Amino acid sequence: MGIVKDRFKEKSDQTAAEIKELLKEHGTKVIGEVQLSQVYQGMRGMTGLVTETSLLDAQEGIRFRGYSIPELREKLPKAPGGSEPLPEGLFYLMLIGELPTEEDVQHITSVLQRRSHVPTHVFHTIEALPLNTHPMTQFVVGIMALQTESQFSKKYASGMNKKDYWDSIFDDCMDLIARLPRVAAYIYRRKYKFGDHIQPNGLLDWAGNFAHMLGYEDDTFKELMRLYMTIHADHEGGNVSAHATHLVGSALSDPYLSFAAGMNGLAGPLHGLANQEVIKWIFEMQGELKTETPTKEQIADYVKKTLSEGKVVPGYGHAVLRKTDPRFLAQMEFGKKHMPDDKLVQTVWNVYEVVPPILQSIAKIKNPWPNVDAHSGSLLVHFGMKEYEYYTVLFGVSRALGVLASLCWDRALGYALERPKSVTTEQVKKWLKGQDEIWGE
Repeated sequence: MGIVKDRFKEKSDQTAAEIKELLKEHGTKVIGEVQLSQVYQGMRGMTGLVTETSLLDAQEGIRFRGYSIPELREKLPKAPGGSEPLPEGLFYLMLIGELPTEEDVQHITSVLQRRSHVPTHVFHTIEALPLNTHPMTQFVVGIMALQTESQFSKKYASGMNKKDYWDSIFDDCMDLIARLPRVAAYIYRRKYKFGDHIQPNGLLDWAGNFAHMLGYEDDTFKELMRLYMTIHADHEGGNVSAHATHLVGSALSDPYLSFAAGMNGLAGPLHGLANQEVIKWIFEMQGELKTETPTKEQIADYVKKTLSEGKVVPGYGHAVLRKTDPRFLAQMEFGKKHMPDDKLVQTVWNVYEVVPPILQSIAKIKNPWPNVDAHSGSLLVHFGMKEYEYYTVLFGVSRALGVLASLCWDRALGYALERPKSVTTEQVKKWLKGQDEIWGE
C-alpha cells in the first residue's frame, strides 16, 4: 500500500484495539459536567470530541502529538540549508504519532509531488467566477471542483466494506493535500497577478513549491511558508474548521466535501478571517495617524478608540489560551532573525507591548494576549504580499494537514456519525422548574 500508509494502518489498528478496551472497561464513566451557559454559549469547554493529532493547553499552547512548537522547530527535518521545519514532517507526525526521519519526510514529499496534478476543469470552474470574488470563495469552489476525483465516493457507490473506508479516505486526503497548493496559487495569480500563472517545480518541497507558484523565489519566503504551514496546521478538534471537517466527514462525506465545509468555517471573521482583519486594522491605524511608525502612546490611544467604538482588537484573545500564543512567538522569532528593522513588523511588536495591559484592565476579558493571527500578516507584507484578503487561503492550505490527518484517523477508528442532542428553551424552563426529569434524553 505504501510505506506511510502501511505504518498508518498498523498504528490505527493498535489504537482501535486500545479504544475498544477503554470503552469496554470505562465506557460508562462520566466526564465532567455541562452547565446551562455552555449549552447556550457555543459549548465552550465541553469535552465531546477525540482528536488524536494535537491537544491545546491553556498555558502551554498547542502540542502536536505531545511536541510543542519550539520542539517541532528543533526536531523536525528541514530543507537543505534551511532552519524551519518541513510541514511534511509534521503531517507524518500527526498521522503516525512518531517523529519522522529525513527519509520519511523525503518520501512524503515525493508522494505529494506525484499526486499533485490538478485536472483542467478545476481551473475552468474557478475562471467562471467574477474576478472580484473573495479568495476563500474561489478556494472552496476549487476544492468542490476537485471532488470529481474522489476515490472514496466512487468506491462507496460501487459497494465496499466499512472496514475498508479508511483506505480510500487516506488516498483522497493525500491527493487533496498534494493539489491544494496548486489551486491556491492559481487563485492568487489569477486575482492579483493578471492571470500570469507559474507552473509547479517538481524538485521543491511542498511549501517551497507553493511559494514558487505564488511567485516568491526568495529563499527566506520559502522558509516563512514552511514555518507558516507548520504552525497553522492543527489546533485540536473543537475549532470551527477542524470540527466542521470532522462533522461532515462523520456522515461519510468524502474528504473533498468535508474539507470544503471546514474551509467555509475558516472563512468566518471569528475564525481564520481574523488574520486579514489584523493587518487591515494596522493599515487603518497607520492611515489615520498618518505614519508608518506610530509611537506606543499613539497605538494605545488608537486601541482605546477601537474599544470605545464597541470593536475588538483583532489578533488578541483566544477561546482557550491564557498566555501568549507560542505560534505568535515563533513568528516573532522569525521576524527578529530575518527582518528586525521592518517598520510594520516593529509596529506589531509595539502593539504587543501596548495591548495586553489595556485589555487586562477590562474585567470580562480573560485572555489579553496575542494569538497566531496577530503577527502573520506583517511577515507576509515584508515580502510584498500585501493582499490581505488572501491570507486565509494560506491558512486553509496549512490547516488541511491537521484536519485531513484527523479524518484518516476518524475512518480508521470507525468513529460514528456525530449527532448531539438539542433541546428547546421551553424544555429548559420546564427542567429548571423540576417539571422535566429526563433532561438531555
